[in-house]
Amino acid sequence: MKKRYWLFVPLLIFVVLAFLLWQGLGRDPSHRDSALLEKPFPAFSLTTLENDERTVDASLLEGQVTLVNVWGEWCPTCKREMPQLLTLAERGVHLVGVDYKDTRDKGQGFLEEFGNPFALNIFDPEGSLGFDLGVYGAPESFIVDARGNIRYHHTGYITPEDVEDVILPEIRRWQ
Repeated sequence: MKKRYWLFVPLLIFVVLAFLLWQGLGRDPSHRDSALLEKPFPAFSLTTLENDERTVDASLLEGQVTLVNVWGEWCPTCKREMPQLLTLAERGVHLVGVDYKDTRDKGQGFLEEFGNPFALNIFDPEGSLGFDLGVYGAPESFIVDARGNIRYHHTGYITPEDVEDVILPEIRRWQ
């Protein structure tokens, strides 16, 4: 009799795994919380895309609410997102870009072609700042309050609807 119970163990394992996989399929991978929410923007010291002799650090994010957008020339979704970022800049949002895992020439060419909504672009060719931010890929955006703390994380493409329904309300919330 005891041997028959062991026959149900594989079935039980299968049912549990099937349930967990089914749960995972129902989740949107673009909506994940950042481990950095409510924490200071990571410390860094990198040059700007525009000037390889100008070094900046996290202190540039202090003093006003800022949308930090991680982008790359190699990222097709970043190209689709650029009109929304230009709209946000026109609406008075302070934007700082992070040119992620790119070359300086390609990053500058991207901005010439698609427009530059950023007050400044941090050049992150090795992806060190992106790694510290927990970036999975571009685009990703972070709203940083005037004290330099991350208050909101947007994974993926900012849609035209997101501008009005998500990003601007979050910016207003932290001003």
